[in-house]
Amino acid sequence: MNFRLAFALTFRSILGDGSALATLVLAVILYSFFYPAAYQAQVVTSLPVAIVDLDHSGLSRALVRRVAATQGARLAAMPQTVDEARLLLATDAVDAILVIPAGLSRDAARGLSGQIMLFGSGLNLNRAKTTLGALAEALGATGREAAVARARYTGAPAPPAIVLVPHPLFNTREGYGSAVVPAVAPVIIHQTLLFGMAMLAGTRREATGSLRFSLSGFAGVACAFALLGMINALYYQGWMYWFQDFPVNGGVGASIVATALFIAATVMFAMFVGSFFRTRERSVQLLAITTLPMFFLSGFTWPAAPLPLHLLAQLLPTTPGIAALVGVNQMGASLAEVDGSLQHLALLAAFYGLLAWWRLCLLTEKGAT
Repeated sequence: MNFRLAFALTFRSILGDGSALATLVLAVILYSFFYPAAYQAQVVTSLPVAIVDLDHSGLSRALVRRVAATQGARLAAMPQTVDEARLLLATDAVDAILVIPAGLSRDAARGLSGQIMLFGSGLNLNRAKTTLGALAEALGATGREAAVARARYTGAPAPPAIVLVPHPLFNTREGYGSAVVPAVAPVIIHQTLLFGMAMLAGTRREATGSLRFSLSGFAGVACAFALLGMINALYYQGWMYWFQDFPVNGGVGASIVATALFIAATVMFAMFVGSFFRTRERSVQLLAITTLPMFFLSGFTWPAAPLPLHLLAQLLPTTPGIAALVGVNQMGASLAEVDGSLQHLALLAAFYGLLAWWRLCLLTEKGAT
């Protein structure tokens, strides 16, 4: 089978197989609307917090009122003790605790630095960031007011107003969806290609009993799937990001180069993995459970994994793919700045390409071309 015939037959197989077409094309379009829908609000607001006021002063009451007025926090409880508040945090009744110690107002009147304790839950880092940020904002405003009031009382020059204005460099809206969806998009593209290619490989193995290709046929099949993968990836990075209003700060050239290397590594990986399945149903059954582990092992949202898992992650195209694509598309990185991830993708494409060629052109059963 020559290159052109293999290329054409691959697309004919996709169009003639409803399940493969749904996986390789329709699922990509569906996920571009379905997955971001959960993050339309982008920024969480009014998360419950508890305040333990052990000072019972005018300053502490002013702080309580300011916390209740912030956008990110909602005053849900005012327990009498720290232990009661920690129980609320442990049972997820609140997302953060503010403890105002006794003597805070007295220390502020004397010009001493007071100590205020903040506790947040590490189970949901995004909610903890929002609530602790809102409490810190209220603390800062109350502290500035207290400093000005003391200066007026003592006759000292009023301290200059200090206003901290944070400005995020890349995720300018500080939205959860803007941070997560661009990192999940490469996983969606990778998994739809992997599922669809493994399914078609199982179908061919069932029909002909063989997956053996000539070198030109192997190249034709790989290029057909690579073209489809590039279309899917550019659809996400172009129209979908614009439609969903996700930040895009990168150049077109860098994005195309990084995407091409990611798709090449993904196609070679999928051809190698697909060569092991003898039935189409078995591929979906076994590969369906790999999506979440791939995302978590990438290092984007999870701390560094133990060494064996870390080494496993380096064998997955999604690990350098997420780093490279988020870097060039959302963070405006140049190709030189993501050079390590690009080299990683190129090595994986070559590595899995050789393994797939060995499995599909040299090792598998003879009989079908």
